[in-house]
Amino acid sequence: FTSFLHLPGTSEEMAPPLQQSFMIPKKEINMVSDMGKWKRSQAYADYMGFILTLNEGVRGKKLTCEYKVSEPIEKLVALLNTLDRWIDETPPVDQPSRFGNKAFRTWYAKLDQEAEKLVATVIPKHLANAAPEVAVYLKESVGNSTRIDYGTGHEAAFAAFLCCLCKIGVLRVDDQMAIVFKVFNRYLEVMRKLQKTYRMEPAGSQGVWGLDDFQFLPFIWGSSQLIDHPNLEPRHFVDEKVVNENHKDFMFLECILFITEMKTGPFAEHSNQLWNISAVPSWSKVNQGLIRMYKAECLEKFPVIQHFKFGSLLPIQPVTS
Repeated sequence: FTSFLHLPGTSEEMAPPLQQSFMIPKKEINMVSDMGKWKRSQAYADYMGFILTLNEGVRGKKLTCEYKVSEPIEKLVALLNTLDRWIDETPPVDQPSRFGNKAFRTWYAKLDQEAEKLVATVIPKHLANAAPEVAVYLKESVGNSTRIDYGTGHEAAFAAFLCCLCKIGVLRVDDQMAIVFKVFNRYLEVMRKLQKTYRMEPAGSQGVWGLDDFQFLPFIWGSSQLIDHPNLEPRHFVDEKVVNENHKDFMFLECILFITEMKTGPFAEHSNQLWNISAVPSWSKVNQGLIRMYKAECLEKFPVIQHFKFGSLLPIQPVTS
């Protein structure tokens, strides 16, 4: 899986200019019968390969451990900090309905306008013409401005955004831990702030039958972090004390903490799927099960994937290997 995460030459050398014509990604999955095209596509293979590469990369590691932080990683965090600052500058408006605060549209319009410039700050000059293609995934990753909702399809767009940055050589193999722990984790913080501030609706939520209203990937990578942990078992994550003491080290527990802050009532009722998962004997079983569930519940669901966009970096063409 690491093949597309690595370009020739060491990170000190200039990456070779890509002989590639970039394009604005577009919708290709228009009806349920198109789903086969997606599952056979190079995009699906690369996306899933990327998710699994990172899953291995963070296995058994704490959020607080030491890892390399490259310049592009720092720039991505700065980009996310900008999005965060814009939330502060765009307070929710008074409106009759409780959900879907219209101020989100104002915040989104700013991102829509600035996305290419933001992406240009992260990629080197010789790849400048990739910015419009890559920026589409960033714009798709923060929720829908018409419906003021957010869900796993938007989360997938952010993973696709990072995957594209790997494919053009901006991010590299040795950035793996920082991609998850620094960039993706910061993204989650900003998304939680958006969800809270503008009271965003869950997009395509399966309600009590879904894993979580908004996210999926941090449960996958977060369960991988906990594999072979000497004393934290899956049954412990429903224990408030364990969560409070360990959430800064483990993404999975950060997610649980956020759910318990946002929801009232017994955990088994508001988060039934997670409650069931807490009965699984080992974290590696949890991790494998979540990967299967992610494919079935997110990547193979038309309502989620119909919004995915395909370009030169994540092509709809069938896998070539």
